[in-house]
Amino acid sequence: MPRWVANAVSGCYRLTRSQHSRRIQFLEKGRPRSPVEREAPISDATRTLFVPKTKQDYGDNPIDVRETDTYVTEYVRGFVEKWDELIDWSQRAKSEGRFFIDVLKARNKKSVLDVATGTGFHSVQLLKAGFDVTSVDGSAEMLAKAFENGCQHHVVLKTTHADWRWLNKGVKGKFDAIICLGNSFTHLFDENDRRRALAEFYAALKHDGILILDQRNYDRILDEGFASKHKYYYCGDQVVAEPVHVDEGLARFEYVFPDGSRHNLNMFPLRKNYTRKLLRQAGFQQIHSYGDFQEEGEETDPDFFIHVAEKSYGTN
Repeated sequence: MPRWVANAVSGCYRLTRSQHSRRIQFLEKGRPRSPVEREAPISDATRTLFVPKTKQDYGDNPIDVRETDTYVTEYVRGFVEKWDELIDWSQRAKSEGRFFIDVLKARNKKSVLDVATGTGFHSVQLLKAGFDVTSVDGSAEMLAKAFENGCQHHVVLKTTHADWRWLNKGVKGKFDAIICLGNSFTHLFDENDRRRALAEFYAALKHDGILILDQRNYDRILDEGFASKHKYYYCGDQVVAEPVHVDEGLARFEYVFPDGSRHNLNMFPLRKNYTRKLLRQAGFQQIHSYGDFQEEGEETDPDFFIHVAEKSYGTN
């Protein structure tokens, strides 16, 4: 392990939130900086990336808030700090097993761009499994938390703060695979934003690259109402996560934590076949959809769908 990486790991536990913002910038460049650079004041532009609030603000009518950029302010620090209570890393690892690792290894993929890093669960799992992972998120608060979590698991995340719609402006190089997990794609409310993001994903992949993208089973929520087994994804059994409003253009979820705190997310309810259509129109040739990590048809009423979209031609 290079000395600068070892030093980064050993120093993880002593970093403040502001120091983590410097560390994020440091890892974005992929190289150690001089002592002068490391101790330089954080610029105003960098400081505004973080959302040091504990309370969300949707205005007077929360269900009218249907804009892609909303997610940046939704992930306030108080929410981010509690996110792992919802995930439950240990249970999540058990429920997923080796699904993503096996999908990637079966196709001989090595370099992975995690475009929805969140608090770092999948980046950490894939790093431990030997993949070369670059971690991206549109929320600087999430990236800082992901870096902290990586340190606790003795790995150093290579992080980049980037918006999917301009992904290739901030992320250089081509990747064997991109993962967009955690129901993250539903943060995009405008169809043009969804198409642009997929085009950016496609461009960031090598000629035979794959995109793994998941989503809630919004078809069931829209057509039959909400029911969740909380078996695979959001495994924290002490957190209540359920929709408080659903229509064809909005699924507003509320998350209630053991201490009584409440947070919300406004998301676009993507239907399964619509997502598959977007993937095809973006240029992906083979699309295989799983339900709760089971082959299509084996799980008749899944909580989540996972789409594996490949650039290579072949029989679907």
